[in-house]
Amino acid sequence: MHGKLQLVHRYDPARQKLAIGLAFLAGAVDATGFLATGGYFASFMSGNTTRLGVDLATTAGAILLPLAIIGSFVFGVVVGAIVDGRWPTYRKRTLLLGVSALLGTGALAHSLGSTFGFLLPAACAMGLANNVFSKDGEVTVGVTYMTGALVRFGQGVAARLTGRSAQGMRGYGLLWLALALGACGGGWVYARNPVIAPPLLCALAVLLFSSSWLIERTGPIDMEAAQP
Repeated sequence: MHGKLQLVHRYDPARQKLAIGLAFLAGAVDATGFLATGGYFASFMSGNTTRLGVDLATTAGAILLPLAIIGSFVFGVVVGAIVDGRWPTYRKRTLLLGVSALLGTGALAHSLGSTFGFLLPAACAMGLANNVFSKDGEVTVGVTYMTGALVRFGQGVAARLTGRSAQGMRGYGLLWLALALGACGGGWVYARNPVIAPPLLCALAVLLFSSSWLIERTGPIDMEAAQP
């Protein structure tokens, strides 16, 4: 991930904590979806694309599910980008309200016995979530995928080893750790009590929505990504 992506260290502490919380949520949602469906993801579209390719090569009829998940995720990204363009001042709270509603819908579907009824709105929610941190139409912090964060972290380690500045290295590491801990927590809960796992995800999203509402109410939008 290059360009403006993963500039988490350029945000104020409140927004950094929100980004870390979103990464934790993404990990928990992904682990829950993976266990519920036997190997599909709500936010890890590279994994679903690999499943799509494998299914196409082995069982062509099975490609509809990964296609539906990917399509749902992309739809969430599109809607999130439209929200970002039209209501940038209230972007975070609006998108996280949508994330909460979609995860609530998924939790309801799961309670009625539909695991894929959980996964599709969850994937859409993760698409929305990737627009929470953006500037000028570009994502600045990818909260559901960590390859870019790990690349930046590794580059930071190399910089430290060679005596150069490594600005933001800690933030990238924390994003990855949050996603990993979220996956661990989500997997632990689902393995022990799959009934309560989806509602807990919704509750966490509501908590993040509340945090975003406070951030946007007390801090001006130009606090974000103020550095060049």
